[in-house]
Amino acid sequence: MRKLLISLRGDMRQEDVANELMISQKHLSAIETGKRNPSIALMKRFEVYYKKNMIDLFPDIFLIKNTPKCSNY
Repeated sequence: MRKLLISLRGDMRQEDVANELMISQKHLSAIETGKRNPSIALMKRFEVYYKKNMIDLFPDIFLIKNTPKCSNY
């Protein structure tokens, strides 16, 4: 569950936000619940729409555990 996305939407209907982001309401619902991940291009649209950094909007995608470890040379 991506609580920040849901809270930023506030009283707006998913359908209205989805239209602004040029996606379906079902796709928005799946993104908000964490069942689907957006593309980088779509994350950029979320950033512009909500005026928040994509790392803040999608912290589960950017977790340290998802980042490959660098080896020391």
